[in-house]
Amino acid sequence: MKSLRTYLSVAAMAAAIGLAGCSVAGTSPTGITGTSSTGSSSSASSSSAGTTTAVSLDTLAQDTHFDGDDLIWDAASEVAVTLADGASAVASGSSSGVSVNGDTVTISAAGTYRLSGSLTDGRIVVAAGEEDTVRIILDGATLANSTGSPFVVESADEAIVYLADGTNNSISDAATYSDQGTDAPNAALYSKADLTVAGPGTLAVDGNYNDGISSKDGLVLAGGTVTVDAADDGIVGKDYAVLLDGAYQVTAADDGFKSDNDTDEGRGWVLINGGTLTVSAGDDGVKAFNTLTIAAGDTTVKESEEGLEAQHIVVSGGTANITSNDDGVNASGGSSTASSGTGAGGGMGGGSMEAGDYTVDISGGLLTINAQGDGLDSNGNATISGGTVVVNGPTNDGNGALDVNGELAVSGGTVAAAGSAGMAVTPGASSTQSGVQVTLGSSVPAGTVIQIADPSGTVVAAFVTTKAAASLVFSSAAITAGTEYTVYTGGTATVSAGLGEGSLDGATKVDTVTAGEYTAEQGPGGGGGGFRR
Repeated sequence: MKSLRTYLSVAAMAAAIGLAGCSVAGTSPTGITGTSSTGSSSSASSSSAGTTTAVSLDTLAQDTHFDGDDLIWDAASEVAVTLADGASAVASGSSSGVSVNGDTVTISAAGTYRLSGSLTDGRIVVAAGEEDTVRIILDGATLANSTGSPFVVESADEAIVYLADGTNNSISDAATYSDQGTDAPNAALYSKADLTVAGPGTLAVDGNYNDGISSKDGLVLAGGTVTVDAADDGIVGKDYAVLLDGAYQVTAADDGFKSDNDTDEGRGWVLINGGTLTVSAGDDGVKAFNTLTIAAGDTTVKESEEGLEAQHIVVSGGTANITSNDDGVNASGGSSTASSGTGAGGGMGGGSMEAGDYTVDISGGLLTINAQGDGLDSNGNATISGGTVVVNGPTNDGNGALDVNGELAVSGGTVAAAGSAGMAVTPGASSTQSGVQVTLGSSVPAGTVIQIADPSGTVVAAFVTTKAAASLVFSSAAITAGTEYTVYTGGTATVSAGLGEGSLDGATKVDTVTAGEYTAEQGPGGGGGGFRR
């Protein structure tokens, strides 16, 4: 496995990473751009949420096992394996690196192996050397097993599962495994080595026993149209889990997409840097033990208890749409030493809570949250310096749209956080961008237009609630500290993700507020305490 810098380096580089397609054996599937077999090369770039980022594959290779050579091979060197119940066969004259014993196909050497056909009760086993890279092309392959996992990587330096263009492939394991030991496989696609999934084809994974796709080392998803349905976790990379490209749809009874190494320093991180991820989870949607970074791509958590959870959460680009029964974005867990927090407006609010080494850092992209619990929650500090954050928070006063134990520092971007009024948290004293706090006389229903107009009557913000709300915290470059703004309900608005342009025709004036003056509430932050920013 290549060297891995600490998770902090991942957060630092995430805003600059973007990858696109690779010439592979004479083809050009979408996904990664690298060096073709003819020796030509191209740069990589990706556009998301209005920004373009770029980095060479060599840079990514410093932080993961993945590099451009992974998806380059000579088609003439492929070993063809035809799968069939009781009659699987290796093409004559092919490498001795693959053997067939009944319905078990074992790959024991580095190389590229093209699998087609089906096994209704069989197994693919990779048992190669610790320095070997094994590339397996699924070319219309159907794999199932009645007693365990049908695809197990026991040993290799890296295993690459490549989905051939225009093919449909599937992997389905047993509902009960005969071997349930501590180190036994526990996923339909299971690897003890670094694992890469790529290619333009499709793959359906049914994890009937436990997990869908699981690597006990690093995991990189670099392409494919993949659906995962799992009895426990959907997709797991122990040391790290990275999404670069492809469309991944995950349904999981527990966590959706995660990295869970909680013992090795600098491991246990998640990076979403392209592609599309859609998750319906019984517990956390996307989870990391250390740092969870969204730098590009489209992430949708349709169902979850907590949407995004990690010790450190970084959003620097892309689009993330999060729905949760509890907290939408939650900086908690991990390995943290709590410390006494101070400050007003997202501060400690009388010292009743402690701020630990937890952070939310938003510098770009579009983050939309619909949470029944806290919307954006940090057990430490939170910073917003760019991008757009829209929170449709809780309707009960026991939670807040914003909940920050330390300080919420806003220096840029656009923030609109609506929810109940009892736990309202507002930008803190260190914020350099001003905002307004709107407390409505009573809760307004879903679909209500809330508009904020400057002294000239120009609408500077129009927000449409997605559910009942009693308060709104709004901050953007359009708000000037010390200026009095008028708040209206009603009228008309054209919005995207709840925010947009409005008209005051037919609107009703409900309040006037002064930018930078926040009312202390009962939440962890205690409100703004009258600070002007």
